[in-house]
Formats: sequence, structure tokens, C-alpha cells
Amino acid sequence: MADVCRGVDVGFAGLGFGKVAFLGVVQGVTELLPISSTAHMRVVPALLGWPDPGAAFSAAMQSAALLAVVTYFWRDVSQIAGGSLRALGQRRFDDPHLRMSGLIILATIPIGLAGMLLAPVLNACNSPLRSLPAIGVACLVMACLLAWAEVAARHRRTMASARLPDALVVGLAQIGALIPGVSRSGSTLTAALGLGFQRDEAARFSFLLGLPAIALAGAKEVWELHKAHLSGHGWAVLSVGLVFGALSSFLAIWTLMRVLERFSSWPFVIYRAVLGIALIAASFAGLLR
Repeated sequence: MADVCRGVDVGFAGLGFGKVAFLGVVQGVTELLPISSTAHMRVVPALLGWPDPGAAFSAAMQSAALLAVVTYFWRDVSQIAGGSLRALGQRRFDDPHLRMSGLIILATIPIGLAGMLLAPVLNACNSPLRSLPAIGVACLVMACLLAWAEVAARHRRTMASARLPDALVVGLAQIGALIPGVSRSGSTLTAALGLGFQRDEAARFSFLLGLPAIALAGAKEVWELHKAHLSGHGWAVLSVGLVFGALSSFLAIWTLMRVLERFSSWPFVIYRAVLGIALIAASFAGLLR
């Protein structure tokens, strides 16, 4: 049974530094690739015979992903933030940087509202949504949707052409990331590809729009752990996971951008489909619990 600290699943605290460092790498790599970090955080411990680190660990690790995204896209982030502040000071409300800031804020509203409503179900210990069959089905559904986006869409648009409806669609797609197995990067990348963006521009657009959501998710979970009076040992273990997660997340972004620039998202489609089928089959065969 998972360790619980005032209703918050803190199973990661009992895993120790070495195991959490390893899981931090797994979480970091899979968090920003469109292959579902939750699926891997359930499968890898199960294969190794370790306890489930819990939803709180995955959510807190959003802070590592945030650091990686901001670092990799620092030029975009600094230009949007600095340009928006200058535009506001000069009352230039048609400034493209200020417009992008508005799109980012708009895209954050849907997942913020949905997150507050669904938090009790998603973060509960032994949540049915974190069961392996449920995650396997989510992986298969997202593989099909990503394949559809690759086949049906024209990949010609750049981020400069993004408008209000685009931000709204990607923002709504982020809600799917609350379901284990869907993947935030997977759902938003699929939406952006479906809107006709070039593959690398779709990834860039989805990451930038997702920055506030990633930041809020990480901060909220860290605050919940604080309110739950996580032990000093627990904080130390989590810190190790965050360091390894941030480094591996940066590598994951670099890999994703190279694959999308030179190839397509088909490798991720195939991987997700195989993973989904394997999870469902292994679960019903009793190979994984």
C-alpha cells in the first residue's frame, strides 16, 4: 500500500535516493515527449517490483519540466515577457509579443478550472484512472489521434500565424493531460499538428502555451506536500528526483525537436500504440499489477 501523508500519496519518500533519481530520469524523459510520463511511472516501478511513487511525485516533477522548457526556449520566453511589458508600458496593444502572452493566458484557463474540479479524483490513492488497463487505453487513443493529425493536417503554419481559436483548441487539449496515459505534450502537440502547424512549430507552440499550466501544477503539488508536512527526508528525496528530472527533461526536448524537424511524429505514434497494447495485455494476463 502506498505511503500517505494527510491524504497525499507520498510513496516516493520510501523509495530512497537511488530509486528516485532513476525515476526522475524516467519522468523527465517521458514528461516532455508525447509518450505519457504517467504510463511509464506506473510501468517501470511495476516491472522493477517497486511501489508506485504516487501521483504527487509526478505532479511535483512538473517543476523540473518547467525549468527545462524555460531554459530550452529562453529566447522565446524572454522576448515574449520583455516585449509584453514594453508594449503595456507604451500602450501598444497590437504588439505581437503581447498578443502571444494573451494566447498563453487564455490557453491556461481550461486546464486550471478542470484541474481544480478533478483534483480529488486524480490525486487520490489507488485512483482507478491510474490503473494499467485505463492507461493502456489512453495510450492507444492518443496514438490514433496523433496518427490522424499526421495524415490529415497540412504542416505549413508557423507560430506567428497563431490566433485566438488556436490557443483555445490547444488549451482545451491540455485538459486531456489530466487523464493518466494521455500526456500533456502528446495532447497539445496533437492539437497543434491538427491545426496545420509545422511539426517543430507545433511543439514550440504547445510548450510555450503550456508553461503556466506546468508551473501551476508543479507549484500546487509542492504546496500540497508542504501542507501535508512531508518529512525532511521526503523533501531531500524529492529534490534529487527534481535535479535528475530537469536534466533529462532538457535532453527530451532537444530530442523531440530534432525528430520533428527531420522526420515526423510517427515514431511516437508507433511507440504509444505498442505500449498501450502491451499494458492492456500484460495487465489482463496478470504479468503486471
